[in-house]
Amino acid sequence: MAQSEENNNNAFRPYVSAGETIAEVTVRAIILGSILSVVFGIANAYIGLKYGMTVSASIPAAVMSMAILRTFFKRNVTVLENNIVQTVGSAGESLAAGIIFTIPAFFIWAANSQLADLGYDHVISKTQIFWLAMLGGGLGILLMIPLRKYLVEKEHGKLAFPEGTACSEIIIAGDEGGKKAKTVFLGIFVGMVYKLLFYTSRLWSESPNYDFKKVLKGGTIGIDATPILLGVGYIIGPKIAALMLSGAVLGYLGIGPLLAFLGDQVPGVIFAPSLDIALSDMNPAQLRNFYIKYLGVGAVAVGGFVSLARSLPVIFHSFASGAKELFGKKVNDADKPRTDRDLPMSTDLIGVFLIVIAIWAMPGTDLHFLGAMLAVIFGFFFVVVAARIVGIVGSSSSPVSGMTIATLLVTCLILLAFGVSGVKGMVTAMSVGTVVCIAVCMSGDIAQDLKTGYLLGATPKKQQLTEFIGLLFPALAMGFTVYLLSDAFGFVQTEATPNPLLAPQANVMATVVQGVMNANIPWAPILVGGMIALAVELLGIQSLPFAIGLYLPLSLSTPLMAGGILAHLIKKSTRKEVISKSRYQMGILFGSGLVAGDALIGVGTAGLIVGSLNYRGFFDSHEGMMSTLSGSFGPYLSLIAFVGLGIMFYFVAKAYGGDNSQAN
Repeated sequence: MAQSEENNNNAFRPYVSAGETIAEVTVRAIILGSILSVVFGIANAYIGLKYGMTVSASIPAAVMSMAILRTFFKRNVTVLENNIVQTVGSAGESLAAGIIFTIPAFFIWAANSQLADLGYDHVISKTQIFWLAMLGGGLGILLMIPLRKYLVEKEHGKLAFPEGTACSEIIIAGDEGGKKAKTVFLGIFVGMVYKLLFYTSRLWSESPNYDFKKVLKGGTIGIDATPILLGVGYIIGPKIAALMLSGAVLGYLGIGPLLAFLGDQVPGVIFAPSLDIALSDMNPAQLRNFYIKYLGVGAVAVGGFVSLARSLPVIFHSFASGAKELFGKKVNDADKPRTDRDLPMSTDLIGVFLIVIAIWAMPGTDLHFLGAMLAVIFGFFFVVVAARIVGIVGSSSSPVSGMTIATLLVTCLILLAFGVSGVKGMVTAMSVGTVVCIAVCMSGDIAQDLKTGYLLGATPKKQQLTEFIGLLFPALAMGFTVYLLSDAFGFVQTEATPNPLLAPQANVMATVVQGVMNANIPWAPILVGGMIALAVELLGIQSLPFAIGLYLPLSLSTPLMAGGILAHLIKKSTRKEVISKSRYQMGILFGSGLVAGDALIGVGTAGLIVGSLNYRGFFDSHEGMMSTLSGSFGPYLSLIAFVGLGIMFYFVAKAYGGDNSQAN
């Protein structure tokens, strides 16, 4: 088996061979990538705080790079330049996610009168936000670098890296032209039109769902009927999509109804934490928020630990190779293939050491030595887990908040064991969580970028260095952005801020830390979730995708499964292997285009929401399943449109991937 894997790796040939030397890191690529990084970062900061989601920026950055560079510089643009633009440009969105999931917790606590009575007067500054962003982001990048050869190269063919793969396909198609380019740009056009019909007119509901009332009270079923999830589902394939869906089915059609049934047996006795509401009266969303989500947190933690344990031999081998590089015979970069040159292990270790010292010495966060060590330990653990997760299901479905909650839970317990509690313990724990969350987000981003580079034939060392440039500029902007949004909208409902930004992830983080420090956190569902993941592992099934499905809403797993089914149907659409592979490849290209078109409109809409009060009012006034222009028919129209998109996907792959007369 190992031999065959080795042969497969040897057989792989990137688009640009290691022997070719073409323009890669150029001034125009750095400038354009930096501008896109800041723009995507600011747009995603707002939309994430408002709606609890961010829009992947790698593929939009690649598409915009091709359009802008080719417009102004004609054909004198290389695929590796486009790759650098998307590497730098995508960092802003990832950093924004890490910031908005955690930093607003400090503002939320500051607005809490009960905490003020306890002496909470901590106000995080713009400078501290910048340094937390740089330290967390730098840690994520540096810890990911030694794992590149294993996750990106040795696991090639096993880990899909959907966004990274889609990005490379789009860049290659744009360079080659012909049928491939037509397929990609058809997908982009369809994805944009589909999303525009939703965002500009609210013609249909984007997330139709149905809550069972009688037969399966407490259960819910729904679908985020978006092109981006259909495309990602196609790329990751039916197996991983089915594992995710199985976790979601257990949570939302199994455990949810069971909780509702138990609530009916003891009405008025079991209450939701922090809510004056009986379990029997909770709807599916409340059941998820207070119980099922914590099952998912426990399952993700255990699934991540098992994944890390399986990776330990390879991680050890990676660091052993690094130690050999440090203390053994030096191998010059010039003697290595261009596509195998990483940052030296010595540089990597020195960088991590300096970050530890900087975290320790950073004023105003109460991190000190214990906090610095916790940040690095949890950072390493979840960087490995996150890099593998994005390889399995993509960045869009990575449960970053779940991993951060797990970090906060254990960090709080350790701090309490060392006698660090109260306001100081809360600030220390959240500072650790912020560093880890940003590290996890950035490691997922660079993992996808390095996969794109591997497929294109980029120089890893150059991508790793330019990733820091992509981190720097949005880090400078994030503190000002968070303060601006806090002053304009606030994160807590008060007389001064009647319509605050919800900041859902940050609210959960703030509640978790405050709850642990006050001994008010539901440990039972967290531990039960861990046992569920362990049981899945004992069945011989990979538990991490299952755990991700249990943590995320069911509506995210269903469109992924639809994409996986499409991939299976297209592969089986003919008995001729050559035509089957061609059709599947064209499906990858069309699906990549759908992802790009959806994401482009998403980023553009985020910019409109930030910059236009009129559009913001229109967008907010049409929220909700029944607030579409088609009224109560909106959910049904959404399903019809999504099914129509799937049918179109199937026939495009068949038409562009092979002669139907030959296939029969």
